[in-house]
Amino acid sequence: VQLQASGGGLVQAGGSLRLSCAASGRTFSNYHMGWFRQAPGKEREFVAVIARSGGRTSFSDSVKGRSTISRDNAKNTLYLQMDSLKPEDTAVYYCAAGLGGFPLIVTRDYDFWGQGTQVTVSS
Repeated sequence: VQLQASGGGLVQAGGSLRLSCAASGRTFSNYHMGWFRQAPGKEREFVAVIARSGGRTSFSDSVKGRSTISRDNAKNTLYLQMDSLKPEDTAVYYCAAGLGGFPLIVTRDYDFWGQGTQVTVSS
């Protein structure tokens, strides 16, 4: 499956962003979908994941309570709504698709990756 992330940008602390990830090439609804992020000099880290049907979600402690993950299987699109953004949320955000057992919180659980979208939060 091919993944195209978008929606990143520059936002002030306390602001919001909605990231999107458009999928093509394979049956989107077959895959659990996740978001990861990678800040300069740091490893890629888990942010959130949503199950195939959208009925289950899981979040990292760093974004829990400030973010919502959702998907529209009819539109083959994944979303990440991030609110109350902090400077430490600054990173490149990647979407990924995986077939393994939920909740898929490590990079090796995923089979396909998008190219990333930059999120920069200014203080």
